[in-house]
Amino acid sequence: MLLNNVSPFLLSALVGMIGLLVGSFLNVVIYRLPIMMRRDWRSDCADYLQIELDDSDNDEKPFNLVLPLSRCSACKTPIKPYQNVPVISYVLLGGRCGQCRHPISIRYPAIEVLTMVLSITVAWHLGYTLQTVFALLLTWSLIALSFIDIDQQLLPDSIALPLLWLGLLLSVFNIFIDAPTSIIGACAGYLILWSVYHLFKLATGKEGMGYGDFKLLALFGAWLGWQTLPMIILLSSLVGAIIGSAMIVFGNRDRNTPIPFGPYLAAAGWIALLWGKPINQLYLHIVGL
Repeated sequence: MLLNNVSPFLLSALVGMIGLLVGSFLNVVIYRLPIMMRRDWRSDCADYLQIELDDSDNDEKPFNLVLPLSRCSACKTPIKPYQNVPVISYVLLGGRCGQCRHPISIRYPAIEVLTMVLSITVAWHLGYTLQTVFALLLTWSLIALSFIDIDQQLLPDSIALPLLWLGLLLSVFNIFIDAPTSIIGACAGYLILWSVYHLFKLATGKEGMGYGDFKLLALFGAWLGWQTLPMIILLSSLVGAIIGSAMIVFGNRDRNTPIPFGPYLAAAGWIALLWGKPINQLYLHIVGL
């Protein structure tokens, strides 16, 4: 009751600062998690084949989301704590390493700002509720999944599957939806894209998407219910078609080059998370239902 009387501006400011810090961590996840996965795959293959693994390219041990500490990619100088303040350090350093002056990618502060903006939007829309806590967790995870998919065309199970199970667990307590709607949504989300994948492969002999996309839509089905799936598929397909066509026409992108579908699914699912009901009501009103 006390929290409800606190200004939403205070909540937004607090969540915004947390979002900046989380965005800085997401940069680490986006870069390191695929490398960690590749190392695990190589190690598993070596164990299965019973061969000696060449560790010449794995000189950094341990290598995880915490160690080694952040450092410049050019001169390898460790980044000092005051040089690692989200956005502010980038601006004060002029977008360059404090030691060798090597340029730092603008994407790092961009992801931090994106995480802050989306976090504030979630907090402002949902307010002081338990939904806000879990919606923020989902939002941050979707940012990581989207950029990993853009870079590697990969949607890690280590992020997607725990979120899928969490969505099902939340439905037991009716945090977003009830359990039957969540279970049906998870099954339907996976089977819809699984069916599209196999029909497309049967018709063309090509793979139109990856299994990670199935799991991502199943995730949204678990969190938001089967009723939101048509809207998510429609929105993601529409945005993907527009951006993909623009990249081919204006970006000289090869038509045969795969375009990751995960970011479009993530964006559509996030929109459905916050505005799914009014969008559905508007659609039903337009079609006269």
